[in-house]
Amino acid sequence: MTAETDMASDDVVIDDAMRCPCSSGEVFGGCCGPLLRGAPAPTAERLMRSRYTAFGRHDAGHLLRTWHPTSRPRTIDFEPDLEWLRLLVLDRVAGGPFDDQGVVEFEAIWRQGAERGSLHERSRFVREDRQWYYVDGDVS
Repeated sequence: MTAETDMASDDVVIDDAMRCPCSSGEVFGGCCGPLLRGAPAPTAERLMRSRYTAFGRHDAGHLLRTWHPTSRPRTIDFEPDLEWLRLLVLDRVAGGPFDDQGVVEFEAIWRQGAERGSLHERSRFVREDRQWYYVDGDVS
């Protein structure tokens, strides 16, 4: 038995038995799926992975819900022809289930038409009331 996720704005449906788009190697239903449906992330890395998946699905609700209020934008604009292909986690500092802060460095590979590239970011996270939030990041 498989379950489908809620529809994102671009109507991308990911079955819970499919590999998770965040490149974790896990199935969606055991990785980013529960977080996109509102479950709290156990670690900063898991939140970062779910946000990568949310960007790919154009899930503004999850992105805004998991963005810290001190740095959260009012809206999120998606580029409809931008495709996120792969996520590589390069480094983690703290961000575990008993930490209040964490840093996750990643590279996200993308394609837009004939162009290809990557986004490299060192992201900062905080945990408040047992909930992880993305604060900001340094892009290079």
